[in-house]
Amino acid sequence: MMNNGLVKYGVMLIVLGSSPFFLSLFHLNLLIEILILGIFALSLNILVGYTGLISLGHAAFFGVGAYASAIVAKEVSANLMVTVLVALATAVAVSAVIGFFCMKVKGFYFLMLTLAFSQMIYSFIHQSNNLMGGSNGLSGIPASYLGGLDLSNPVYLFYLILVIFTVVLLGISVFVRSPFGQVLIGIRENETRIQSMGYSTTLYKYAAFIIAGAVGGLSGCLYTTFNGFISPGDVYWTMSGSVLIMVLVGGVGTVIGPVLGAAFIVILETIVSSYTELWMLIIGVVFITFVIFFPKGIVGIWNSIFKKLCGEKKTYTDAETKLLFEKDA
Repeated sequence: MMNNGLVKYGVMLIVLGSSPFFLSLFHLNLLIEILILGIFALSLNILVGYTGLISLGHAAFFGVGAYASAIVAKEVSANLMVTVLVALATAVAVSAVIGFFCMKVKGFYFLMLTLAFSQMIYSFIHQSNNLMGGSNGLSGIPASYLGGLDLSNPVYLFYLILVIFTVVLLGISVFVRSPFGQVLIGIRENETRIQSMGYSTTLYKYAAFIIAGAVGGLSGCLYTTFNGFISPGDVYWTMSGSVLIMVLVGGVGTVIGPVLGAAFIVILETIVSSYTELWMLIIGVVFITFVIFFPKGIVGIWNSIFKKLCGEKKTYTDAETKLLFEKDA
């Protein structure tokens, strides 16, 4: 099963790697945006899909990473290594502080507290005219570079982001299969039972919160590098809602699902918005359709079709969790 997964990832990366040879500049930029938002969706999936923590404030970490890297690029250095490290450090610090308070509550209160902290950060950015450009956003961000690579070249930028995306994707795939990841999945399924096994579930959830925040900050840094501009709208709660939709539409609790969800939503938004101003309404209808009729998302639809075509028996997405609880039973 692991070999099959590696083959699928390999084929996907080969196709993506060859895309600059046959895509136009517009479609290449669209693919870059999908990869960046795919990383963002993967970061939220650590919380929602594997730990069972539904957050409406994840845009805070995306925005913190984006603004921190933008300020450093303008005032200190546009070296991507420097901006990424600053974005990661800032996102980790902010997520550690927010997570400290959010770990004290559960369920609905956790969701609302993450939203409240996110709106506080949005309000600070919106009113910080001198440092962060206020409501006008932060523009004039110089093009990043890495070694001798000028990342204003979209092809160079694409391949760099593809490498980072691959590392994040494979890293999360290994992470969720590790003993730590299995405990997180166990917390999602039955936190009381995991506690009875001697695990400090609060500490595990806190660590997952910080890891998710760090990856979210990384995606924000890459978004600023790609766009050359960042605005308070990218930190608003609607951004958190959008990435949550990507995770749910793609397939919550799966590795590739959030990436597929990001691709689906970005492409749908691009196509529909070119024809009508009611594109948000249409995306809302699509989301409702998935929630009601296809709760397992795009990955669930594919698995159902593949199972019918191949006549396979039912498989479990989280086999590690199943084994964990059977072993303890």
